[in-house]
Amino acid sequence: MGQKFTELSEKVTTFIKEQNIYFVATAAADGRVNVSPKGLDSLRVVNKNRVVWLNVTGSGNETAAHVEESGRMTIMFCSFTGPPLVVRLYGTAKVVHLSDPEWSELYACFDPLPGARQIFDLSIDLVHTSCGMAVPYFDFAGEREELTAWAEKKGPEGLRKYWREKNRTTIDGKETHIVEKNR
Repeated sequence: MGQKFTELSEKVTTFIKEQNIYFVATAAADGRVNVSPKGLDSLRVVNKNRVVWLNVTGSGNETAAHVEESGRMTIMFCSFTGPPLVVRLYGTAKVVHLSDPEWSELYACFDPLPGARQIFDLSIDLVHTSCGMAVPYFDFAGEREELTAWAEKKGPEGLRKYWREKNRTTIDGKETHIVEKNR
């Protein structure tokens, strides 16, 4: 059943790299808890206690505001094929914006994705595995192309306008700082 570790093992790292979807959970001190599904080729294991993931423009920007306020983040991976397994990474994250000095180095870890707006850098303090026996089987049919096509059509200026109009605050009214930090 469940086990707790202070770092990623080789087995867990391999499992993470094989997943096509993961879920990110964050929360501020007050307000709503946010859970977001993530796909594309957007996560990298940096070392046994660190992962980074590339965030592309979407309808909201809750994660950025939550992380700036508290830093708390959990990332969950589920096995939808093969042996059952759930892996949760707990830790403290920071937001890296396009204007931050670390952006270029971290962004180079990824193939370019249209609409990239932030990178989240998670320092892992707990790896928790659980059985996952209640998670159903699903077949991966492929990545959706709509978001990438939408971002390409918007272009850099269109994305910045979208950030100003739709990504500036969370649903609870918290500032995301996307406009000021992504010039």
